[in-house]
Amino acid sequence: MVELIRRLSAPLAARPVAGALPRLGPLGGVRGVLFDVYGTLLISAAGDIGAGSASREVRRTAMAAALRDAGIADAGTAAGAAHDASRLVPALEAAIRAQHAAIQERGLEYPEVELRELWRRLLPGAGTAAVERAAVSYECRVNPVWPMPGAAAAVAALQARVPIGIVSNAQFFTPPVLAALLPELRIDPRLAVWSYAEREAKPSPRLFAAAAARMAHHCRLSPREVVMVGNDMRNDLLGAHSAGLRTALFAGDARSLRLRRDDPRCAAVHPDLVLTHLSQLPGALRRGNTHVADARRTGAGRRSTG
Repeated sequence: MVELIRRLSAPLAARPVAGALPRLGPLGGVRGVLFDVYGTLLISAAGDIGAGSASREVRRTAMAAALRDAGIADAGTAAGAAHDASRLVPALEAAIRAQHAAIQERGLEYPEVELRELWRRLLPGAGTAAVERAAVSYECRVNPVWPMPGAAAAVAALQARVPIGIVSNAQFFTPPVLAALLPELRIDPRLAVWSYAEREAKPSPRLFAAAAARMAHHCRLSPREVVMVGNDMRNDLLGAHSAGLRTALFAGDARSLRLRRDDPRCAAVHPDLVLTHLSQLPGALRRGNTHVADARRTGAGRRSTG
């Protein structure tokens, strides 16, 4: 799967955000980092996970190619008559909508699907490997992704000093995508909260509460010692704020930046940091921790002379 992802991936350039200015703290006391994936660690052509604005023809062509990549015959042969790409694209999208509605009826405000289940229904008789390969190929074609500038260097610098986790609206293919395109990132699986595994999507506060609890249990870090880095004021920062986490808004790609000025819930969320390039994050945290250490030493000196 990693090999397929690399073959289907090509460089994308981040689009500068007009007027964006960094705000780099100091932010002291941070000893752990949580990252969003799509739009933060990865440039996403759609701005997020999913087909986004891909045209119907792009999606149909992508589906036909995905079937070939998976070794499943397209409708051009008698064996592939049930696998008509023109039919499968709307069938997949309808299945996603239906699954969302069914989960919402059970009381979850922000439902998430497990795409493999839906693809298995679309491709009856196909084996697990073929189903997963088709889903990965389709996603890579309708929503190309590429590492965000500075992502590799930032995660390398950070994970040498602090634990790193993930809170992401994601699917089963997201960990292999990260392995293929951002191999520098080494995530402890216990510190990764994936929406497809939880069957619930951001901005659900439950995902951020789960991430905070895992950081507390496995790393002995309080929420105030962890910063959540994301590109979306609602999906990333609102939930993180509700869980008591520190927050950093990533404003480095115009495709994915979501300020959500029309959402009154976000008005009370004020990011601790604003980053216009991921390379700014390690230095901001380092300076913040140095600032705290200096203040403590100064304070201790004053107390000792009294």
